[in-house]
Amino acid sequence: MPRMVLYLNIIGRSVAVYLVVLLGLRLAGKRHVGQLSIFDFVLILLISNAVQNAMVGEDTSLLGGIVAAVSLIIVNYLLTLILFRFRSADVVLEGTPTLLIHRGHLIPAHLAKEKITEDELVRVIHEHGIGEVSEVKIAIMELDGTISVIPENGTEKKIETFKRRPPRFQGRKP
Repeated sequence: MPRMVLYLNIIGRSVAVYLVVLLGLRLAGKRHVGQLSIFDFVLILLISNAVQNAMVGEDTSLLGGIVAAVSLIIVNYLLTLILFRFRSADVVLEGTPTLLIHRGHLIPAHLAKEKITEDELVRVIHEHGIGEVSEVKIAIMELDGTISVIPENGTEKKIETFKRRPPRFQGRKP
């Protein structure tokens, strides 16, 4: 197989893998993007190992790896450019913020969509000095997985990335 065809094959494979992994992470939700738990870290390591051969095929040369890496960088740049120029693409690929609390009332359907339990959200709110859900005017899960909270008194607080901690760490601040 001529070298040029081999490199075009690597480019096509790399772009396909990039898009499939991107779609998979997008479907996983904002919570997984905003915070990297040990499970997410292991998943990313295993995915990278699993797709390596799918991208380069039998060409394990340095140049084959470089072609795959450059292909990924170019696709990432192009998608970033598309997201910047076309808001509708941004909504499709990155989503929209999710309202979790409105005027002191939890929105269970939105919590379920983001895979956050009421207890977890209440714990996050308590960690940042807000006593009750009823004291929250608005709580929104942002695209990056952080939760923005505006208390009834109007002073906005930015809650750090949503964290799922094992029970033994709940009492300590990181």
